[in-house]
Amino acid sequence: MSFIQIENLTFGYREGELALDDINLNIEKRAFVAIVGHNGSGKSTLAKHLNAILLPSSGRVMINGMDTSVPENMIKIRQTVGAVFQNPDNQLVATVVEEDVAFAPENLGIPPAEIRERVDKALADVGMYEYREHAPHRLSGGQKQRVAIAGVIAMRPECIVFDEPTAMLDPAGRREVLATIDKLREAYGITMILVTHHMNEAARADRIVVMNKGGIFLDGAPREIFPQVDKLGEVGMSPPHTVMLLHKLKKAGWDVPVNELTIDGCAGAIAGAARRLKG
Repeated sequence: MSFIQIENLTFGYREGELALDDINLNIEKRAFVAIVGHNGSGKSTLAKHLNAILLPSSGRVMINGMDTSVPENMIKIRQTVGAVFQNPDNQLVATVVEEDVAFAPENLGIPPAEIRERVDKALADVGMYEYREHAPHRLSGGQKQRVAIAGVIAMRPECIVFDEPTAMLDPAGRREVLATIDKLREAYGITMILVTHHMNEAARADRIVVMNKGGIFLDGAPREIFPQVDKLGEVGMSPPHTVMLLHKLKKAGWDVPVNELTIDGCAGAIAGAARRLKG
């Protein structure tokens, strides 16, 4: 059984207007999945179904065997799936960083000694331990978001949903948060869902789900999805810059692959093609 099972999920905010239309999706434990799409595609609405913030109009969402529509499952589901949202200010509830990170574990009734251990480790994991006695409102946007992530980690969830976590950050803050996500994946090996409209961010995932008009448009590994440049263009999406450059060179007659995601890989592919042209 998959860790997340979504079966015929349909959801409408208003009668006759569907935000999600018959979604079927399975996500395995420890997977790293990026959900991408333009504004209004349904990606954030889908994310909110993964920890029962929203409930299906029809169909069902199962989290580790628990139906999100069953009220008795809600607390356990929200312990299982943590969420980090766009605006960190909306997730910070205390006047001191370490108290904010301790908030959720305290509400779960975890013993004080274990809370102390969890808070210290979570702050260390996101690179914010030295700020543990600071006031959250004095932090930068990227630092606030890392504190919000630490608060989720301290709950020890089996899955974290990052819903556009860099949308309100400057470039430095974005780099901080993305580096933290990469580090957490290596350290915890938990299931991770990244909702984003930045394809360069999505490239770090193992699997990409492209959404359009409330449905799944494409689903596959980055190296399978990104070379479909024209198809992505149909739904207003562009692949990472490396893939787009190689795609343009390919159309111009260069013998290059179009699935290199890294700058080094792209540079190597171009250098190889240049050598072949000279030879």
